[in-house]
Amino acid sequence: MARELLPCLAMILVQFGFAGINLISKLALDAGMNPFVLVAYRQVFSALTISPFAYLWERKTRPRVTIQILCQIFLSSIVGATLNQCLFFLGLKFTTSTIASALGNLLPAITFIIAVPFGLERVGIKKRSGKAKVLGTILCVGGAMLMSVYKGRFINIMESSIHWRYAESMHKTDSSTKSNMFLGPLLIFAGCIAWSLWFIIQAKMSKTFVAPYSSTALLCFMASIQCGVIGICVEHNISGWSLKSHIRLITALCSGVVGSLVICIMSWCIEKRGPLYVSMFNPLVLVIVAVMGWAILNEKLYMGSALGSALIVVGLYVVLRGKEKEMDRISIDNGLR
Repeated sequence: MARELLPCLAMILVQFGFAGINLISKLALDAGMNPFVLVAYRQVFSALTISPFAYLWERKTRPRVTIQILCQIFLSSIVGATLNQCLFFLGLKFTTSTIASALGNLLPAITFIIAVPFGLERVGIKKRSGKAKVLGTILCVGGAMLMSVYKGRFINIMESSIHWRYAESMHKTDSSTKSNMFLGPLLIFAGCIAWSLWFIIQAKMSKTFVAPYSSTALLCFMASIQCGVIGICVEHNISGWSLKSHIRLITALCSGVVGSLVICIMSWCIEKRGPLYVSMFNPLVLVIVAVMGWAILNEKLYMGSALGSALIVVGLYVVLRGKEKEMDRISIDNGLR
């Protein structure tokens, strides 16, 4: 029972990590940090964080790193780290963290659509498990979109006692960045496509290279070079790379350290449960961001957020139940053979 719950608990922890990164990164971008510089620092700190774990824990069990594996990791770094994160953080600069999290919930639908042609997921619409996966995906995406387009009436609840005054002043001093209701969401949507492709590549690679820490360390190392080159081309001024500001330093460190750890956990979960299972936890980020935004940033809660969160939770439960039934059926079929 504990072994079955471990991937679920691990993915919930991952979503808390992503929520924290989204909120603090938005503050750093509002403070004037270039998104390409932020992504470059994130990859550098990620590589430095995960490399010792890869050496200590996998030096005896790590499979041989072949040219084919290096090419797969290189492709994975371009799609899953460089392209995905550059698009996401650039989109985050032009929109809010809540909208960014809401649009991120398109990930399960995109992953499901892409995974079917690769044979990593089966629709099985005639079976209960297949219907549950399709229905749950629709509910999750519908809940995310409801939170994005419908505000509703204000929910009058008590004010948070842990409101972060620094975050309020940071938003007030932000005059250089204006929300772009078209460009920001479009970039984040493109980032979701790249993120979904990473799930597919990782699922294929995990079958031949079972070393999540080593693959993540190599991915972050390659991505740090890629993002560093892009960052230098975009930001020529030395002052733009300065980490003297506390919010910039904290964001770079937290996003790098936490980001590397969550990638390792996700790689392990993909190996154990498949890409769709991992992507279906993404809607929880939106719920967590909404709650943390109210508690820490003093953001207001509205009926649309409450209804959307409820749909997301129900949809997530339906999909996970469908996926569980499908895996049970596969296990029974394999046992009979």
